[in-house]
Amino acid sequence: MYAIVKTGGKQYRVERGQRLVVERLPAAEGESVALQPILYRSQDAVFDSAGLEKVKVTAKVIAHERGDKLRVFKFKPKRGYKRRNGHRQELTRIEVTELSLGGGARTKANEAAPAKPAPAKPAPARPVPAKPAPAAPAKPVRAKPASARAAADKPASGGAKAKAAAKPKPAAPAGAKPRRAAKEAKTDGA
Repeated sequence: MYAIVKTGGKQYRVERGQRLVVERLPAAEGESVALQPILYRSQDAVFDSAGLEKVKVTAKVIAHERGDKLRVFKFKPKRGYKRRNGHRQELTRIEVTELSLGGGARTKANEAAPAKPAPAKPAPARPVPAKPAPAAPAKPVRAKPASARAAADKPASGGAKAKAAAKPKPAAPAGAKPRRAAKEAKTDGA
């Protein structure tokens, strides 16, 4: 039989008669303190909030102590900055005196009595889910021009040329010269 308790922001696994050192508790030496259980284990594990309310973990304060000295040294190179400091943690030594599950203790009379079946509850009526609203009609799909289809089939290789190739070019009017021919004619005449 053991329990996991929480005190001082830490969790400890405790058994009856165990001594341990925890963060400083505000109780005087010789007093009993109640520890907050997180889990209780004997025959069955209890870790739900309703079951943990019945668990009782008490400990007796044996002594208040101070931990080992920790040296804190701050140093920044090339600046002449050095700071030395010390720290001793305030601690309490406790002994677990009681570890029990109250209210749920089984007796021979309780075990001999037949268990009464729980009254059957009618199943709650389920609300009928509302049908979703009809979706808006889909827009008709327009066919792409032949030049856009050809550009979509080719993989894009990045760069300005790929971006220019991806855009569809406007169709030239009938009887117009191709661009290159128009450009050459312009330079020949000037």
